[in-house]
Amino acid sequence: MKIAVVGTGYVGLVSGTCFAETGITVHCVDIDHKKIENLKKGIIPIYEPGLENMVKSNVEKGLLFFSTNLKESIQDCEAVFIAVGTPPDEDGSADLKYVLAVADEIGQHMQDYLVIATKSTVPIKTAEKIRKRVAEALAIRGEKIKFDVASNPEFLKEGAAINDFLKPDRIVIGTDSERAEKLMRRLYKPFLLNGHPIIFMDITSAEMTKYAANSMLATKISFMNDIANLCEVVGADVNMVRKGIGSDTRIGSKFIYPGAGYGGSCFPKDVKALIRTGDEYGRSLEILKAVELVNDRQKGVIPAKIRSHFGNNLKGKKIGIWGLSFKPHTDDMREAPSLRIIEELIRDGVGIRAYDPVALEEGRRLLGDRIEYCEDKYEALIDTDALVVITEWPEFRVLNYRVLDKLMHEKVIFDGRNIYDPEELLEYGFTYYSIGRRPVEP
Repeated sequence: MKIAVVGTGYVGLVSGTCFAETGITVHCVDIDHKKIENLKKGIIPIYEPGLENMVKSNVEKGLLFFSTNLKESIQDCEAVFIAVGTPPDEDGSADLKYVLAVADEIGQHMQDYLVIATKSTVPIKTAEKIRKRVAEALAIRGEKIKFDVASNPEFLKEGAAINDFLKPDRIVIGTDSERAEKLMRRLYKPFLLNGHPIIFMDITSAEMTKYAANSMLATKISFMNDIANLCEVVGADVNMVRKGIGSDTRIGSKFIYPGAGYGGSCFPKDVKALIRTGDEYGRSLEILKAVELVNDRQKGVIPAKIRSHFGNNLKGKKIGIWGLSFKPHTDDMREAPSLRIIEELIRDGVGIRAYDPVALEEGRRLLGDRIEYCEDKYEALIDTDALVVITEWPEFRVLNYRVLDKLMHEKVIFDGRNIYDPEELLEYGFTYYSIGRRPVEP
């Protein structure tokens, strides 16, 4: 079986590589010549645990190929997955120019029946636009080649994407064709051995499912951040509250950890896009508008705590930052809370020394030379007045208090992810601020 995946970003590269892992021949296509040449050399454009070795292995086996030529790549394919970017427009809607450009090119070059499936997160009714564009391109050629369009949203967590793809908790496919359903079922059969379902539905419902899933998770995060902020002023401990409600099976324990706000490539963009869709159809999504508002406000909580501690006089202070990526196990800094926090601190006259296990290069690209970049977490604390933990990387969980004593001018920690024990920090003489818990001062 041969398929093509158009787009070698996060979704496309992980999807294509994992399909190849099951013995399917996969041609990954991208218009970025430099990226394709690097991939042929085994240079991976993103950080995802295990991906580099899996790419190299399947290239060596002759199952995974990289090309900039869509015309050649789709020949003899049974399915083409569109996995190009859908960046947000200024109004929050998803920009479909790349998706529709791929649809045009498929229609210009396809020679036999294809299932054209969207992996990209796309607005409701995008499949209809793809179908129309492919049909128009075929009509210009004077060809009457049959094809079907399907929606196959991805549910990959950055940092655990390979496991999510190889062992999915569900596979969602939207299609209105028995032929397409049969092909997609055959394609995904190797991934169903863990007993989790493949769910077929109409295309519009599949498109909506992706947005609804991410928006629900974003809602849980913003709700918990709102509760955390209330806990601080009434004297409650949000960690206790989280345990109390998380044990309720109707609520569950996932995505109810308070923090410095959510970021990444999915939640911010998808919430905005769904809000925009609701407005277009005359159905204002008030809960999601509040989710977005709460998240934006939450990214300012840590800077506010820092100003309060130092009496609103931060000029000349030096602060160490642990964590730049929006979550652990990725170098992705899109919409990361670290960007907002660092920007606010720089405006307040603070000098920043930052460390992240994998996102330093991305930090340099986004922040330039306005901050210092350190190759070790303790190097980032030399001569600092405070430590701010933004991303909960595993290596940050245990502190060497003896080293902190020697390096830091002031023993102050602002914990944006609640990973430390307040009583332990109190024992070692630290002033400690977290999210949704009372400050601890020696």
